[in-house]
Amino acid sequence: MCGVFGVWGHPEAANIAYLGLHALQHRGQESAGIAAADGGRITSHRAMGLVQAAFSEKDLAGLPGTAAIGHVRYSTAGGSHLRNAQPFAVDTAAGSIAIGHNGNLTNHEKLRAELEQQGSIYQTGSDTETILHLFARSRGESVEARIIEALTRVEGAYSLVLLTPRELFAVRDPRGFRPLCIGKMRGQGEDRWLVASEPTSFDLLGATFVRDVEPGELVRIDDTGLHSSMLPMRSPRKTCLFEYVYFARPDSVLDEASVYEVRKALGRTLAQEHPLPASFLAQGSAAGVVIPVPDSGVPAAIGFAEASGLPFEMGLIRSHYVGRTFIEPQESIRHFGVRLKLHPNRAVLEGKHVIVVDDSIVRGTTSRKIVKMIREAGAKSVHVRISSPPVEWPCYYGINTPTRGELIAASHSEEEISRYLEADGLGYLSRQGLVDGVAHATRGKLAKAPDTRFCDACFSGDYPVPFEGESSLPDSSRRNLRVVAG
Repeated sequence: MCGVFGVWGHPEAANIAYLGLHALQHRGQESAGIAAADGGRITSHRAMGLVQAAFSEKDLAGLPGTAAIGHVRYSTAGGSHLRNAQPFAVDTAAGSIAIGHNGNLTNHEKLRAELEQQGSIYQTGSDTETILHLFARSRGESVEARIIEALTRVEGAYSLVLLTPRELFAVRDPRGFRPLCIGKMRGQGEDRWLVASEPTSFDLLGATFVRDVEPGELVRIDDTGLHSSMLPMRSPRKTCLFEYVYFARPDSVLDEASVYEVRKALGRTLAQEHPLPASFLAQGSAAGVVIPVPDSGVPAAIGFAEASGLPFEMGLIRSHYVGRTFIEPQESIRHFGVRLKLHPNRAVLEGKHVIVVDDSIVRGTTSRKIVKMIREAGAKSVHVRISSPPVEWPCYYGINTPTRGELIAASHSEEEISRYLEADGLGYLSRQGLVDGVAHATRGKLAKAPDTRFCDACFSGDYPVPFEGESSLPDSSRRNLRVVAG
């Protein structure tokens, strides 16, 4: 998971990109970068760490131009190193170009081996570089034609922003795995176009959301305005369900669906599928409380509390000076970060039967520590409720979930997981409940065949993009791999 941003036609393009990346910081915390174009050349700056730490006033002043693209990253293909930080900016026979990528290419290893055999020299470990090599080798007569030719060779998930000295491009893969949207700012009588992974960037900048980039759409922006065309590849839409469950900011709207409303709906459905334990019913609602694991569990916990009639309380207080533990690259930091990130609120928990609502369980280690913290704060019982189905399969479309051997739900039953967590009970949302919750929250906008327009591979193992070689999969993920032809 990464975040991409683009701006066209603004005299302070680099500064605008910097602010836009701030609103996408939740999508990646390892590195940040901006490339700017002044009509003649592209300059770029990349650094490890958060956006605020990656750029000084001097750095931004060294990025002149009225167009820019930006990127925040956490590693999915390629390690956590500066050489893999994006945007990548290169000079080719067709001119200078910079690229920022959110997603993963599933045929990257095969393409890289082929290109290296033909003489291409890779500078990074990122699959994104393959797109640049294919672009450089294309014989297309225009930049747009070269981009299209390059993308006809790749498979998987990609939401891209690309910048040349005179054009800005935004493109989304034909299945639309990862989000991408278009916004507009008004300034001195002319439109200033924006592109972002999520529309929260537009809100920060006082810009207007225009529309989503459609799956398979290539948008070109230049001094004549915005132009749209479609890639020649056609595939059924497969928007990632986990974007709604965890990754997107709750105030985002993805493909016409409010993430906040979706998560509340999932909480309500979760309460219906897993009614209150007998301990709650016997002692009355005053004895029980619903708490979220902040921040991504908050809307679902609100929905659960509303549907169950129990009070909603903040039983865990989050430190906002610690990043999201799920996407930290080093395991030692991830485990140590649980206690740095969350602290139990004894005034809420002591003497209560607690239902704690979280968005997902991946390895289970974090959830186990949370249950322990709640018990240590004096809770009488701890019941865990998860607003998504069990995560049993790795994602190869832009989320760096662990190998299947590390996913606790891949090898343990719900009862076994509950015992491992040392919880008094565990309940997952069903797969149908997840799809229905998304469809319901959109008031019918996504109701047409909702079970086929989303990717749920991490829950079902049904991968919509065939892999061109199992060598690209970890050993523990090759077993029982199912592929759903796109």
